[in-house]
Amino acid sequence: MPRDTKDAVGTDAGGPLADLADLADLADLILNVGRLVRARTPEGPQVVTLTETERQVMRVVDLYPGAAPSEIARRTRLQRTNVSTALRSLEGKGMVSRAATNGRGIAVRPTERAAANLRVLRAAWAQELAAILGDDLDTVRQCTHLLSHLEQRLTADDQGGP
Repeated sequence: MPRDTKDAVGTDAGGPLADLADLADLADLILNVGRLVRARTPEGPQVVTLTETERQVMRVVDLYPGAAPSEIARRTRLQRTNVSTALRSLEGKGMVSRAATNGRGIAVRPTERAAANLRVLRAAWAQELAAILGDDLDTVRQCTHLLSHLEQRLTADDQGGP
């Protein structure tokens, strides 16, 4: 049952403030759908269980192999100490490796175990969504494009980019 978000953002019928309510609805749905997908994530010996912080760190490590811990912190918007704790834990789980770079830097890379874990998760997510969405791949691609654009713009704020 939809909420009356128009009142939540102080709008009356129509106009620019009503558009803000539509955007608030979109954000709310994104957060909830993410939670629901995560709740259907497989468990068991084939999947390495990660905390929310570890998941955020692994996403950046997977997307930017060789990233420094400071870059991971910036991209995840996590405190550097929380990233360090997560990296130690992920290293202990066999999900990342850390190696010194030229100078005093550290490069973080996903391991084969992390790649295998991600393959299992992505296959499970794809099956779950295919069962719900069927073969409407045009809409899926449009939605993926929109969400990718949002992600890029939200992370660009951290880099001073467009």
